Amino acid sequence: MEISESVIVRSSRLKSVVWNDFDRVKKGDTCVAICRHCKKKLSGSSTSGTSHLRNHLIRCRRRSNHDVAQLFASREKKKEGAVTLSNYNFDEDQRKDEVLNVVNIKFEQDQVKDGISNIGNNVIDQKRSRFDLARMIILHGYPLTMVEHLGFKIFVKNLQPLFDLVSLNGVEADCMEIYEKEKQKMYEVLDKLSGKISLGADMWNASGDVQYLCLTSQYIDESWELQKKILNFVIMDPSHTEDMLSEVIMTCLMDWDIDRKLFSMSLDCCSTNDNIMCRIRDRLSQNRFLLCDGQLFDIRCAANLVNMMVQDALEALSEVTCKIRESIRYVKSSQAVQEKFNEMAQQARVESQKFLCLDNPLRWNLTYFMLEAALEYKDAFSLLQEHDSAYTMCPSDTEWERAGAIAGYLKLFIEVTHVFSGSKYPTANIYFPEICDIHLQLIDLCNSSDILISTLALKMKSKFDEYWKKCSLALAVAAILDPRFKMKLVEYYYSKIYGSNATVHIDDISVSIKALFNEHAICSPLASLDQGLAWQVGGSGRLGAGNYSRDRLVGFDKFLHETSQSQSVKSDLDKYLEEPLFPRNVDFSILNWWKVHTPKYPILSMMARNVLGIPMSKIALDSAFNMEGRVLDHDRSSLSPATVQALVCAQDWMRNELEDSKSFSGHSTLPLCVDTSQQVNGMVA
Repeated sequence: MEISESVIVRSSRLKSVVWNDFDRVKKGDTCVAICRHCKKKLSGSSTSGTSHLRNHLIRCRRRSNHDVAQLFASREKKKEGAVTLSNYNFDEDQRKDEVLNVVNIKFEQDQVKDGISNIGNNVIDQKRSRFDLARMIILHGYPLTMVEHLGFKIFVKNLQPLFDLVSLNGVEADCMEIYEKEKQKMYEVLDKLSGKISLGADMWNASGDVQYLCLTSQYIDESWELQKKILNFVIMDPSHTEDMLSEVIMTCLMDWDIDRKLFSMSLDCCSTNDNIMCRIRDRLSQNRFLLCDGQLFDIRCAANLVNMMVQDALEALSEVTCKIRESIRYVKSSQAVQEKFNEMAQQARVESQKFLCLDNPLRWNLTYFMLEAALEYKDAFSLLQEHDSAYTMCPSDTEWERAGAIAGYLKLFIEVTHVFSGSKYPTANIYFPEICDIHLQLIDLCNSSDILISTLALKMKSKFDEYWKKCSLALAVAAILDPRFKMKLVEYYYSKIYGSNATVHIDDISVSIKALFNEHAICSPLASLDQGLAWQVGGSGRLGAGNYSRDRLVGFDKFLHETSQSQSVKSDLDKYLEEPLFPRNVDFSILNWWKVHTPKYPILSMMARNVLGIPMSKIALDSAFNMEGRVLDHDRSSLSPATVQALVCAQDWMRNELEDSKSFSGHSTLPLCVDTSQQVNGMVA
């Protein structure tokens, strides 16, 4: 019987999904089921049922087994050369009464070897699947112990019975192997990088008083994109000394072979970090790796500075804050009190739409929001105290004024913190105007007639002055490299900060930026001087202990370069500063601007890459208002130090895979959390 001579039967009675793979052909009174894959003819009579058709589909070699691949039983049956599945629901049309029985499915033992299971057209690559599992754990921060969870095992076995479940030690080894491969990729990226690298250092707490040192690199790559990559997550003895910490950092730098490429290093604003920075800078200066003798090397975290000043402000206002907190609790203590307070608010003509809410003392921005709302209801609180003898904790007029003054500065700190941490990787040029505004506000605050306010201002300003002394040059240089501002922004703010002495400080900035440009010019491939000089002034060459030879005329070479440059055509820096400012607009991208203008300013653009890549702040927005230390979660804390480093670093290096995924947008990737019961001394935001 030929199909061309037959009639293809299409009937609503053919409900079984098996007919998705068969054509029912009728000639006369005879019905035949013809496989659409191999064209084999089987009985299609309504009295024959469909079991023989399903069994044929299982054996059909030409059929793509996407559906039946999930029907094979547990791995133990493979040794017997047979798999038996029963009571497997296979009805895509959701017919619960359709049950597939697969009995005595034979396959050859050589189909399962070398970690690959091949049944029909279905191939199970065991190694690849194991690495997929390990990458999933790394990317999403899942606990390694999930592979031992019963629910996970059942899910995997039902999804793919051929997959060999991996043990805890096995998945840990897979994660370590992925880490080593990703580390090699990261090493090659840093090795090929032509620009400089800046480094940030933070301390993390883990369970059992264990601490970890996190080193993060930041740089602008060849495509003018700001990159931020964790390089090390190293366990530290809680009793570590400054010498030990500086040695660990230097060891990490040399392991990555980036000590010769280091441009700056960012730590928190802590006096103990001064000695650490001095030791590292001295080591690098001995090998002449730092530009301008490391003038821009020592950078302190701007967000950490703000947090320290906020703590001073909240401490000075602590008594008033407690009264406001208790006042809000009283108002919310009962419906009757709430209604009475609402009446007082109407009498006081309070038009605020804000809701009174209690703060979380561990999140200082929430304390500000509590103060902000309470201040708008201060007249209502005063009336409530007059009409309710049980309410006795209302702040006085003076206390309300102090709360208002300090809340005003907290608002400024919140705005500044959002600028510091609001973008994914903020470039160094955005910090100068924000820091200068804080400087000016502190100057005004010091002149307050309220002794408590002026005393607070002096306390905060002492911390600020230490920061300004270390970082003002880097802040100004980064702002000058913004084509929208150049020297004009420095002149504007310095005239307000220094008054009649502004010219002296502006000249110092001008001299420093020219010196920095000259050193970049000497290191540049475009320089006409002998390129062998590069290693001596911070170039890309590596100084070894065995091949050191002193050139007594290094100073002459620099003098010759500087004087000859002044006698010839204008430098990149001169041309850049003389040209008009670029218009300010919302969509401006400084990195894109320098990428476009690199051919015009080849040497200055190299300098801009190094300066704009300085991490002026190391804190992300989600932890910017946290008053406590950084702490590893319990799952990570229970692992070996080597495994912790592998998981944290590999996840950071692979995070682009998650950021490119639309489904990831609502999930957190870092296997790190804040534990408010612990705090780290030293390098902590």
